[in-house]
Amino acid sequence: MRFVVRRFIELVIVLVGLSLLIFVISRVLPGDPIRYALGPNATPEQIAQMRAEMGLDDALGVQYLRLIEGAFSGNFGRSTIPPFGSVGADIATYLPASIELAIFAMALAILLGVPLGVTAALYRDRWQDQASRVLAFSGVAVPVFWLALMIQLVIAFRLGWLPSLGRIGRNVQPPPDVTGFYLIDSLIALDLGLFFHCLTFLLLPALALAASPMAMIMRLVRASMLEEMGKDYVLTARANGMPAVLVVYKYMLRNAFSATLTIVGLLVGYFVGSAFIVETVFSWPGLGRYGVRALQFKDFNAIVAVTLIVGIAYALANTVVTVLYGWLDPRLRLSARK
Repeated sequence: MRFVVRRFIELVIVLVGLSLLIFVISRVLPGDPIRYALGPNATPEQIAQMRAEMGLDDALGVQYLRLIEGAFSGNFGRSTIPPFGSVGADIATYLPASIELAIFAMALAILLGVPLGVTAALYRDRWQDQASRVLAFSGVAVPVFWLALMIQLVIAFRLGWLPSLGRIGRNVQPPPDVTGFYLIDSLIALDLGLFFHCLTFLLLPALALAASPMAMIMRLVRASMLEEMGKDYVLTARANGMPAVLVVYKYMLRNAFSATLTIVGLLVGYFVGSAFIVETVFSWPGLGRYGVRALQFKDFNAIVAVTLIVGIAYALANTVVTVLYGWLDPRLRLSARK
């Protein structure tokens, strides 16, 4: 419990520093978002009125407290893009799509990367290992935007196996909004046809997003498994006649996966950064595409909100990974007591 509490205290400190950094950077960005929103023909009275409505004339301390309040309440003010709607409402609309894509891509990377890494270690220097090396090097070396375009071109346009753009078909009604995740909401509605329909739209962007993390996980699992193979507990278990499957997947993989958890936490940053590119290529209506639009039109409040949410997600994911790492490796918990 002491270990967990200490990690979450560190999380609070990181989030406070993050909010201060975002606030300062947003105030020193060049250009006036109010003038950009109202256009070149806006009068000084209109500019002053909109600045007052958005609270930009208040003291910096008041504006910072308003930012913190918005982080807890979801009220990030108004958008500077017509029709000047609520940024919080926009975030609530786009965020579930990004979370669904990121979770599915992460699951895909782990479910493919871990077995391939174990297989490469068990068949070291054989054709299975050689094939995994080619796959891993390709996944790391290929830029995500090029891979997304090639997947879209070959699988969607040339072969026509899966849809290329969007989250759902134009003439298809979305599932009832319960969680915001189309896959879960379609299962709640007991509509398997809609579930598989939404899954077809999710597969291509998730595959493009998961390729590089899958390759990194595969190589790290392989290296960790090879290191575990020579340890005394493995040799003792095999000498006592313990089944090989039990030794590999219950004992070796658990110890090997401890190191993999570290990179999984760091990959959250990759998913966040690459989501902006993948969502744009596949016209996925998520937070990344919304953030790109906010940058293009200098939507002040939207940029701050997206940046803050991305930072919170990254910091929270790393804290959770640290806690899980301590659960898998008791040495980390014991060292934290000293």
